[in-house]
Amino acid sequence: MNKSKGLVTIPTDVDVVSGTLELMERWGADALRDCDGTDFPQELRDVDAKIYSTYYTTRKDNDWARQNPDEIQQMYLMTPFYTASGTSLSIHLMKGLYPDMLTPNTRDDIKRWWEVVDRTTGKVVSPTHWSYCEETGDVTIETVPFHEYTVSFLAYIMWDPVHMYNAVTNSWKGVEHQITFDVRQPKTHAFTMKRLRKFIEEHPYVNVLRFTTFFHQFTLVFDELAREKYVDWYGYSASVSPYILQQFEEEVGYPFRPEYIIDQGYYNNQYRIPSKEYQDFQAFQRREVAKIVREMVDITHEYGKEAMMFLGDHWIGTEPFMEEFQTLGLDAVVGSVGNGSTLRLISDIPGVKYTEGRLLPYFFPDVFCEGGDPVKEAKYNWVTARRAILRKPIDRIGYGGYLKLAMQFPDFLDYVEQVCNEFRELYQNVKGTVPYCFKKVAVLNCWGKMRAWGCHMVHHALYQKQNYSYAGVIEALSGAPFDVVFLSFQDLLDNPDILKDIDVIINVGDADTAHTGGEWWIHPQIQEMIRRFVYEGGGIIGVGEPSGHQYQGHFFQLANVFGVEEEHGFTLGYDKYNWEEHSHFILEDVTGDVDFGEGKKNIYALEHAEILVQRDKEVQMAVNTFGKGRAVYISGLPYSFENSRILHRAILWSSSDEEALLRWFSTNYNVDVHAYPENGKYCVVNNTDDVQETTIYRGDGSSFEKTMQPNEIIWYEI
Repeated sequence: MNKSKGLVTIPTDVDVVSGTLELMERWGADALRDCDGTDFPQELRDVDAKIYSTYYTTRKDNDWARQNPDEIQQMYLMTPFYTASGTSLSIHLMKGLYPDMLTPNTRDDIKRWWEVVDRTTGKVVSPTHWSYCEETGDVTIETVPFHEYTVSFLAYIMWDPVHMYNAVTNSWKGVEHQITFDVRQPKTHAFTMKRLRKFIEEHPYVNVLRFTTFFHQFTLVFDELAREKYVDWYGYSASVSPYILQQFEEEVGYPFRPEYIIDQGYYNNQYRIPSKEYQDFQAFQRREVAKIVREMVDITHEYGKEAMMFLGDHWIGTEPFMEEFQTLGLDAVVGSVGNGSTLRLISDIPGVKYTEGRLLPYFFPDVFCEGGDPVKEAKYNWVTARRAILRKPIDRIGYGGYLKLAMQFPDFLDYVEQVCNEFRELYQNVKGTVPYCFKKVAVLNCWGKMRAWGCHMVHHALYQKQNYSYAGVIEALSGAPFDVVFLSFQDLLDNPDILKDIDVIINVGDADTAHTGGEWWIHPQIQEMIRRFVYEGGGIIGVGEPSGHQYQGHFFQLANVFGVEEEHGFTLGYDKYNWEEHSHFILEDVTGDVDFGEGKKNIYALEHAEILVQRDKEVQMAVNTFGKGRAVYISGLPYSFENSRILHRAILWSSSDEEALLRWFSTNYNVDVHAYPENGKYCVVNNTDDVQETTIYRGDGSSFEKTMQPNEIIWYEI
């Protein structure tokens, strides 16, 4: 393979033809793509490159949508909470919502598909006790004074949320709002298959149809000022319609309630422990989506084209690690690479011929503008993604957005050229091999493989103050020398032997969330399995409030395993004397104070535990021996190179294998070592913009000194 060409996709447009040809040469690009709001240039249709065409299955045909208003897509929404001061209350449905995006569905029976809930009692208000006035947009309810009420209702999606996002972000003026139609419904289903064939026949120069994505947009809602109001990259609330819900009822054998989607206004975001009904609905959607996706993929293949799925936008129902995904027949998946976790979310996908990562920044005016620093963002993105690529590489990289914006930043063009060449070298050395893994680590939560590598994401690869201390654990694992799997609590019940090949379990997050398990810890079999696993020699690491749920005299249900407990006022009468800090193997590389992020308050150690860090008599890190096994407690671990080293050491210590440390190891935590025994190579990587000095240990324990230049990667023979 020519190191200077291949494995790179770039965007183009009609006003940047010469620039496209120039960058194809400089960056070694072998594929071109169009973007939302652009057209593919006539002059480039015969270019020596694979051509991707973005294909929208649910929009870009407003005539059809207007002619079939009953088959426009819908979403479930809930009003804010309102307190009744008397025996009647009027609630305006569209308060807080962007009026051009949504309109209430009154075409279908609102008494069946809407729901008014007395949130003080949690009971449904009888449809005979409320009414809706279409002229005012108000629901009027017969109420109990000083009870709270909400209205859950269906609304048509009159402006595709991603098109709206792109229009707002790029300040598009006068653009026609693209209406989202529902491919699941009969007329639109038939129309869509004809439309797909027509598109392929009219674009013979296209090699790859890049479906963006298929049918149901993740939850994305805007307020009156066109600002993001609510977003959940995993949300299913925009995948509903009476047509779909009636099919669901027939399959599962029980009536649907709007509350299964609304979930008290939480919309079943990934922090919520999923109910059986919600999981039933997700499974139903995956099966039904898969059938129609396969139909579209087969048509694409019939014309000799490749079918590529964008992991984003309308991707609901196509979760790539679930069984249904394997039936789709897709050739490729492409997704946006925000960090190492999102890289692994793409590169770990099984059952496709190749995967592609869209690197950041997008060529959008929010970065490519006066005062913007796209080189800085690109460096951070590449170095962060590179750690994960070295564990499981994607097959291609690319960029998205508007190329003419990037052309205005020569330094950025130079840096991307460097990235493209480095990726090709990396890919040549790594692809097809399994990197050396010290241990097998299982992340345990309610979602398991369905949310593999996506734990603690609300926005795609973006975090909040409340979750970055937990997401850092997943980010560290994405580039660490461990074999990582994701298990659900149900997996444990379904397969009692599932932990036999696991070395370390990690449970990370706040109490009573889907990430730590909440009420799952009441299940005796769960407690028995985990305690037995550790007692017989396994390791466990808890971050935040692991196993947190108040029950039977404990808040941490594994308090005796972790050796720590959280004070909730119920044990204030018990004196606590274990506050002495100890030096430890886990912290030997730490040069200053450990960054626990937000940390946790009111954690105290039990008598048999060993405290590593406590601040103002609040334990931040502790270790404990339980039978033959070991447990580590950490209050929070934001992503950093130093914290990644702490996690690395914690995994080795908890699995009772400290001696493995000085194998494929750098004494400087800013420098990583990755080994590939299958092809007899290993690499040393400087993850910083500074020169780094380090000692490198090979797999046999021998070592050498090395000076690494900024961001440098060096390949060696084993």
